[in-house]
Amino acid sequence: MKTALLTLAFAAASLAATAQSQPVALATTAKPAVAASAPAPDAYTSMMVATIAEQNAAKTPAERQAVLAKLERAAAAAPTAWEPRYYQARGYLQMGFSTDGSEAQDKLFDQAQTALDQARKLPQADAAELNVLQAYIYQGRIMVAPMSRGMVYTGRVAEALSAAKALAPNNPRVYLLLGNDAFYKPAMFGGGALKAKPLYEQAKALFAAFKPANALSPNWGERTNEAMLAKVSGAISSN
Repeated sequence: MKTALLTLAFAAASLAATAQSQPVALATTAKPAVAASAPAPDAYTSMMVATIAEQNAAKTPAERQAVLAKLERAAAAAPTAWEPRYYQARGYLQMGFSTDGSEAQDKLFDQAQTALDQARKLPQADAAELNVLQAYIYQGRIMVAPMSRGMVYTGRVAEALSAAKALAPNNPRVYLLLGNDAFYKPAMFGGGALKAKPLYEQAKALFAAFKPANALSPNWGERTNEAMLAKVSGAISSN
């Protein structure tokens, strides 16, 4: 189960940075130029878009730590913005899934939880996305010690995803994690590829229609969902 759950680490790696629109001035020779586009992004938004892109591309622990340091600076610069703490939680979660040793993993998941708890306290925080990430942290806790933690944290995963689904029924990441939860759950407890496939298929349809609220909104998971859908389809056809 530990090896299988490592696949979950790559869900966060598919977060895509959204491009920013730049202002364009339309001018004629007859009268002064008139602005005809959205205003330029502010310095905070531009910094965060670049930092999210760096987080997507980071491969090594050093690169991920550098991104976390930038997110800490962003949180200090915009103390009422929830996004820096959200992406900090995501960064620590990525590191936890890719780290060896249960003690080291737990420390990283602790840091992810701390950052997520900080994000929850901030105004305008997207509660649905926070609940999805909370479920992901719980899945990490299971990975560390599946035999001793499975019973407790499986219920917490279900609770967090239920809350996210109630708030945002068309959020594709909800169904991606529901699919992961079903796929890695033993068949004797109602899991397996046949249970997971419809969830991944629903996530695929929702990803096709999904539009993030703004340039900083979470927008990860589509590529991982495609990979997991192919994996469960292969598992079903081989049986």
